[in-house]
Amino acid sequence: MAKPDWEAIESAYRAGSLSIRAIAEKHGVSDTAIRKKASQQNWQRDLTNKVKTATQDKLVRAEVRASGSQSKVRTDDEIIEEASDEAAAVVIAHREGLAAWRGITNKLRTFLEDAEITEDNHAAMSRSITAGVDAQIKVIKAEREAYNIDSGEKSSETDTLSDLMDSLSKG
Repeated sequence: MAKPDWEAIESAYRAGSLSIRAIAEKHGVSDTAIRKKASQQNWQRDLTNKVKTATQDKLVRAEVRASGSQSKVRTDDEIIEEASDEAAAVVIAHREGLAAWRGITNKLRTFLEDAEITEDNHAAMSRSITAGVDAQIKVIKAEREAYNIDSGEKSSETDTLSDLMDSLSKG
């Protein structure tokens, strides 16, 4: 069995992005061993806010570097850089997924715009319209979160869509 890479484990621990159990699984050691080593060597999980700040900076700049080879992490700056790269990559993947879902909800909207509502299909069409509006609201909310729009404040656009959704479900 290979000897654990304690420098990498310490870096992940100090970055605070992963749970101790996740770090343990990733590096093939027990979480108890990590806790013991952290206690013995006075490791602090104090870089979480710095990692979040660096991640936000990268997302604002929209420049996430992909590094082909990473050296052993030793300094706080290197730990922050590595952890913020990983976090930024996750957010960018979420943004790409949301763009795909936006395309799907737009296709549903286009289909429903062109569909003829008859007495035979009006109940099913009503459910489809309600589901489409609900999906669009969720995509908009998730995109606004992923792009840090509104900073947690409810937007008037989302309010308007929520009001529309409420009126559709009541009517």
